[in-house]
Amino acid sequence: MVEAEVRAVREEYADEEAEAAEIEAAENAAALDVPLSLRITRELDGELRRRAAAEQIPTSALVRRLLNSAVYGRHAPVLTVEQVEQIARRVAQETAAGR
Repeated sequence: MVEAEVRAVREEYADEEAEAAEIEAAENAAALDVPLSLRITRELDGELRRRAAAEQIPTSALVRRLLNSAVYGRHAPVLTVEQVEQIARRVAQETAAGR
């Protein structure tokens, strides 16, 4: 019984790895092939690898997504500093008023 469970887990892992490789190959085929090399800290490398593993995607795919988001994504904060200050003042006033 345990052997069957181990075998099933191994097969599932192999399937996931094959799927991740297919996704990366498709992304590479659809993208311009411009290699990029950069130096990062070991800590950043470890964090990128952990996030990629958690999302079950190759690290290179995660880095491409993060770079795309940083370059082309929206950069406006969800709340402005003024909005946060207004909320803080309102909460302080309500707290002082006993609400």
